[in-house]
Amino acid sequence: MGSFQLLKQLTRGNALFLIFILGIGGSFQNGYHITGLSSPSPYIQRFINSSWYDRYEEPPPPQTVTMIWSLIVSMFAVEGLFGAVSVKLISGRFGRKKAMICNSIISIAAAGVMLASKQAKSYEMIIVARILYGFSAGLGSSTHTMYLAEIAPIKIRGAVTQTSATFGSLGKLFGQFFGLSEILGREDLWNVVLCVPAFFSLVQVLVLPFLPEAPRYLFIEKGDEKACKKALQSLWGQGDYEQEMDEMLAEQAAIDAAPPKTPLQLLRDRTVRWQLLTMSIIFWSNQLSGKSAISTFSFDIFLKAGLPRDKIRYVTLCLGVSEIITSISCGLLMIEHSGRRPLFWGGYGVMGASLVFVTVTLNLKDSSEWVPYITGEPQVLSTVSFSSRATEWQLLSSLGPNTGFSSLCWD
Repeated sequence: MGSFQLLKQLTRGNALFLIFILGIGGSFQNGYHITGLSSPSPYIQRFINSSWYDRYEEPPPPQTVTMIWSLIVSMFAVEGLFGAVSVKLISGRFGRKKAMICNSIISIAAAGVMLASKQAKSYEMIIVARILYGFSAGLGSSTHTMYLAEIAPIKIRGAVTQTSATFGSLGKLFGQFFGLSEILGREDLWNVVLCVPAFFSLVQVLVLPFLPEAPRYLFIEKGDEKACKKALQSLWGQGDYEQEMDEMLAEQAAIDAAPPKTPLQLLRDRTVRWQLLTMSIIFWSNQLSGKSAISTFSFDIFLKAGLPRDKIRYVTLCLGVSEIITSISCGLLMIEHSGRRPLFWGGYGVMGASLVFVTVTLNLKDSSEWVPYITGEPQVLSTVSFSSRATEWQLLSSLGPNTGFSSLCWD
């Protein structure tokens, strides 16, 4: 389906608006917190030092500051795992819409703790806020993708679920933008810049109750045919939607026909081994590529490379702009012409070569004054290449919204 036809179909009802509201409370939050911590990182470490000194009247040992800072960074990822694992339990019990609203409330509560931490001179409160942010990001990103897959007809499901990756890239860009010293990236505002996503969570809490629940959840899990049809009409315009509801029944019948499988049983099933291997390689390559670490520690990386401190935030902003442009162009435009495989092979290949080049330039940064400036170029190229792999969500969605593969990946 062409981009114009897709846009026309999305604007027949409230589908496009729902996609936006889900995005700002879903993967956008995860993307923001990945990059949002980079800019205020030196200010937070100084805050840890000053808080320790005020409490114990002596400077903290360097290894203690490193340990506390490591906890602040790592607890986000740890709790993100718990949030992602809990998605089936929470979204199944409360529904997709209520799960997203509850998730946004957790994000708002985390922002309150983060905002109060500076006044309370408590680095423990920063850790607690990061724990809540992590759980919210894991639950929100997973529920967001599941919600998208369940509101979209099969023909455009891939393009709709792709918006999850696009909002993730948009969140990273906002994290870098608000981290500029001209905006909120100053020492007196480091706690405020980490609370910006709460505004978008508040918008979702206020607006989402007036938008429809996922039609598939209403029809298959709740058995409410009338509510399902009403939700479909609200999302996609007037129509009988008998074909779409028959497709939901057919998908569910195929799922019910197969006996329930645990992850271990799925791994042992020879009939799905190649599909599972394909998805595992793609997702493991994504997680082990190191891009989240590079985004979080981009300030320190460029500082070590020798770039001037006052220029680093503008370089990281360029990374965010290039990522979202590539995510949109590859996910919604290029995939129609090139297919998925060239984007995967080309993206990961160029990204690997770029990271090797970054390693070389970091080791040669003292050899010449121009070397630090070329370190940013392969970083941008690496980010562009990483964004081209965002088609993984289209590949996942083609397996269906509630298959064993998608549930395993969302967990």
